[in-house]
Amino acid sequence: MATEHKTTFCRICESVCGMVATVEDGRLVALRPDKDHPLSAGFACQKGIAFTEVVNDPDRVTAPLRRLPDGGFEEVGWDEALTDIAKRLSDIHDRHGAASIGWYAGNPGAFSYDHIPAVALFLTALGRRSHLYTASSQDSHPRLMASQLLYGYPMSVPFPDLSRNDLLVVMGANPVVSHGSLIAAPRMRERMHAIVKRGGRVVVIDPRKTETAAQFEWLGIRPDSDALFLLSLLQVMFAENLVDRNAVRAQADGMEWLMARCAPFKPEKTEAETGIPAHTVRALARDLVRTPRAAVYGRLGTCSGRAGTLTTYLMDAVNLVAGNVDVPGGSVFGSLGIPGEQWVVKAFGALLRRGYTRNRTRIGGFGNLIRSEPATLMAKEIQQPGDGQIRALFVSAGNPVLSVPNGPALGEAMKTLELSVALDFYRTETTSQCDYILPTTTMYEREDFPLLSQTFLIKPYRQATGAVIAPIGQSRTEWDIIDDLIQRMSGRTRMFTFLARLRSGAKLAGRRFSLRPVVDGLIRFGPGGDLGGLRRGGLSFDSLKAQHPHGKVLSEDIATGVLPTVVSYRGGRIRLVHNEIGEAIKELSRRVAPPEYPLRLIGMRDSRSENSWMHNSPLLMRGERGPKALIHIDDAGRRGIADGDEISVRSPFGKIALPATLTEDIVPGTVAIPHGWGHNGTGGWQLANRAGGANVNELMSDDPQDVEPLSGMAWISGVPIEVERT
Repeated sequence: MATEHKTTFCRICESVCGMVATVEDGRLVALRPDKDHPLSAGFACQKGIAFTEVVNDPDRVTAPLRRLPDGGFEEVGWDEALTDIAKRLSDIHDRHGAASIGWYAGNPGAFSYDHIPAVALFLTALGRRSHLYTASSQDSHPRLMASQLLYGYPMSVPFPDLSRNDLLVVMGANPVVSHGSLIAAPRMRERMHAIVKRGGRVVVIDPRKTETAAQFEWLGIRPDSDALFLLSLLQVMFAENLVDRNAVRAQADGMEWLMARCAPFKPEKTEAETGIPAHTVRALARDLVRTPRAAVYGRLGTCSGRAGTLTTYLMDAVNLVAGNVDVPGGSVFGSLGIPGEQWVVKAFGALLRRGYTRNRTRIGGFGNLIRSEPATLMAKEIQQPGDGQIRALFVSAGNPVLSVPNGPALGEAMKTLELSVALDFYRTETTSQCDYILPTTTMYEREDFPLLSQTFLIKPYRQATGAVIAPIGQSRTEWDIIDDLIQRMSGRTRMFTFLARLRSGAKLAGRRFSLRPVVDGLIRFGPGGDLGGLRRGGLSFDSLKAQHPHGKVLSEDIATGVLPTVVSYRGGRIRLVHNEIGEAIKELSRRVAPPEYPLRLIGMRDSRSENSWMHNSPLLMRGERGPKALIHIDDAGRRGIADGDEISVRSPFGKIALPATLTEDIVPGTVAIPHGWGHNGTGGWQLANRAGGANVNELMSDDPQDVEPLSGMAWISGVPIEVERT
């Protein structure tokens, strides 16, 4: 028996922790943390360690499947499947144009260097009006929209400089469980504790005393009131003359405009809405200004309410006004470090802003943020007749039937499509509705480079990996599947023909048409790169794999003083004045709470779940698994609910049933339910089906009026509900 130990890294989340894979006779048999990795240093979460069970899952799809009339599936060859898909897609394209074709790309696609670019190439070749949906509209669209407004470029996303920070305020995030989001910081729990050990503070603002809040200072806030809290922080900073106004004017335009909009929101006025005492708000505002190295960091909880873009904008505004933007220990920006990057930012920023304004959805009139439309509206885009109605849908690395509001409606809508194709390695609640399931590789069956994480690294480094094992069965990478489909569509549009010629040229040169040369160039001409072979001992994709398998640190600290290079606007200055933000602030006072739904729903992270797609791992599913509703003991007592009782949870939009867990570690009036459950037996994953569970997204609205108007984000936090014992 041949046993090998191969150094690689995990790609479940942004942390990209170092891993060592044990391979016996070509089969992955174990994964363990890499103690020599420069950032994760021997840490990996239980999901990363359990991924061996995903790779070797007997329920995994490893050959192309075609749906039968009775709803079952049969195996077919790749050529037969792709030929039929290309033929049917071409016919739909001929009859209805690019606007009749859509693609949904799920969260895991972001952690492959060529998955999303392949999708983008394919949709671009089809035509400008084709539809792109991503998991970002259930996760991070408000963060990207706020960046587009403030910095002119949605991908200029700031994050806290944890290594040098002395006051970290965490809002709507639970990094002890999630390990950080839109920040690549392995061992984030230890990094936060290090802040306290060096005399600093970590303050967690959340409706629930999360696993993170339990280890630091907790301020309980009422759901979906974060914007009011942040406005009050700004009001105190301005009213008490804590602000270095010249310093703010040096970085941004519109300070006076912002000051005027914050003026009405005194902490004494917002206290009733947020539940945070006025004296606490005032003290924190002073500390954020007077602590030289401080930052406010927020994630999904701050994005998922009715004012996600406003809340995210205000977090950045607080950091700016407190003097904590683009300074050591504050809110900082990552970089690819390539020559001319600032001009790339300016060009792409202008292009994306134009696309947002120019391209509007036919339902709701939402702008295309990073080319992406609100996934909440997919069912309606499929069902509503007329020009632009979706008649063909591709789904890759996602399970939107469980992850978008009113998912069952999407499942029903998919049955009316003329063509539906899934690129996945599981038969899920979504892919089981498709005409074809095309098997994809897992992350350990492909080479990779953490492209997404490069601009979120708290310590800049590079790492590349080869495939740990060969693709199992007939699995292929998403790039290879899409590339093959592009060739079969050659001649349909000029772009398809151009891409086909590129592929032929690469083949004549003895190379494979891929994104690899682009990634290699980024490494070669970035910090520490070999400059195309001119610098001896410099980095390239191949040298990283061969000479630095654990990764290579480029700098001990993130660079600061880079604001002009990450702002896309002319002059490199932050823009605070936006009529949309002013209107969103006015909208806060227009909210009306339905009296028949007195409670508010929030989500919660599960350390052994990764959305919906890791519920078939025996290691992660040990013990009593499934979603439960976390409810305050006083709220439960008034409704006659005891711990463990089955309860009905209803909103204006839907109803589910699940067990209740009583606690005092949640703000009264709040109920927390994890997402990703609701496996209903239509998928092929047996363990997940047995777990079942309630799908919390059935409580969410898919009405365009309930979608966040600026970013297209789904409304999934602060949803009005009522509960009762069943």
